[in-house]
Amino acid sequence: MIGNTLRWELNAFTGFIERQKNLYRRYWAWEAVWLLYNLVSVLSIGYLASGLSTIGLESGQASLQQAQLYLLVGALLWTYLSMVFFEIAFAITWERWEGTIEYTFMAPIRRVTHLLGMCAASLIYGIARAALIGLALVFLFKLDLSHANYWAALAIFAAATLPLLGLGIFTSILPLLSPEKGEQMAFAVQGVLLLISGVYYPITVLPGPLHLASTGCGSPCCTAFHSPAPFRTSPSCS
Repeated sequence: MIGNTLRWELNAFTGFIERQKNLYRRYWAWEAVWLLYNLVSVLSIGYLASGLSTIGLESGQASLQQAQLYLLVGALLWTYLSMVFFEIAFAITWERWEGTIEYTFMAPIRRVTHLLGMCAASLIYGIARAALIGLALVFLFKLDLSHANYWAALAIFAAATLPLLGLGIFTSILPLLSPEKGEQMAFAVQGVLLLISGVYYPITVLPGPLHLASTGCGSPCCTAFHSPAPFRTSPSCS
């Protein structure tokens, strides 16, 4: 009996991943547009660092390269984390758009199976998109990652992703509380995370209340951006 139940839940889990894959395939053109938008956003940050010397802000070549790498990796990490957050935060909205919300919530499966399936699909898709953008950055900026510690980076990604999934699940229920404005709260939450996470600056420059919010609340993005990662060097979240 237990084996049949587990098999049923596992089939449902893979079914949710398959459903998200079919949605991405159906709207592949829009997904390509958003992938291009993410790439352009990251490239604009990279070229911003490349142009610092032309406006007299920095003269040392090594310092320029370090600043460029800091900003590029921060932008890439933020692209991945914000994309995963949005995919989870808009889970209920996706159900409404597709007209499947009643069927999903009435299906004879555990809610945790539904949530885990959505999270797994978002993680797989987010990693794939981040990898494509990362390859483009290595090619365009000729980055040398031969000495990078990928296992440490993977551990930091995992540590930051898990709490972010929980925050995304919490945000996803807001459209049920306010159908008109609930889904817009995802953008507000993203803005707050961007501010206190130190994506483009060390959190030590934040004023007292914001610094306290970044360190005291344990921002998952701050954990990723300012851990002793193999790609970045900056003050830690403490």
